[in-house]
Amino acid sequence: MTAYASSSKGNMYHLSDGESSLLLECGLPIKEIKEALNHRLHDIDAVLATHEHQDHAKAAKDITQAGIDLYCSSGTAEALNLTGHRLHLVKALEQFKIGPWVILPFDTEHDAQEPLGYLIQNGSDKLLFATDTYFVRYRFKGLTVIFIECNYSKETLSPDLHPAQRRRLLRSHMSLETLLKFLAENDLTLVREIHLIHLSDGNSNAQMFKDVVQGATGIPTYIEEA
Repeated sequence: MTAYASSSKGNMYHLSDGESSLLLECGLPIKEIKEALNHRLHDIDAVLATHEHQDHAKAAKDITQAGIDLYCSSGTAEALNLTGHRLHLVKALEQFKIGPWVILPFDTEHDAQEPLGYLIQNGSDKLLFATDTYFVRYRFKGLTVIFIECNYSKETLSPDLHPAQRRRLLRSHMSLETLLKFLAENDLTLVREIHLIHLSDGNSNAQMFKDVVQGATGIPTYIEEA
């Protein structure tokens, strides 16, 4: 999977098996999405959105108007005022398919209407995608690739952070400490790589996060800061 954007300014990830492609998130202006894809938007089979915040779903309506299928929860669709036959509503823990992709949405913990994460399988590959959630309640087996939020650490929180911003951060985004606990409680036997996404601009330390996660798991770890 390729990360085109992974921050509070915008999020978009491209997943492809060489024949079929998905976008996870569409939190960039549609013009930038088209440019990132070399103006081949219609090569995308579908877009999966996790929730309605603009840095994740800014182009949702433009995507459907361009004739691309968009999958999200009913809460996300309602918050974005999405309608039309290109809109597909999905529910947590109800599996669906898009071509060769077998997708299981799961509920996440964020200040949004019905936010979701996605477990995506294609053949023997199984990818976990979880962002904008302060923890993940589920445990997974057979994962091969993990893209997961690591927004901040208790050690890297800015002392100048406004109390209200601090409260929201702690109840809506995943910390390094929470991520380490999550990884320790999951089966990582087949995991080839871990990608840390959606790092906070002012409350993270990319090199530290990479070193700590890779040291704790023994798995090659990458930082997505696009």
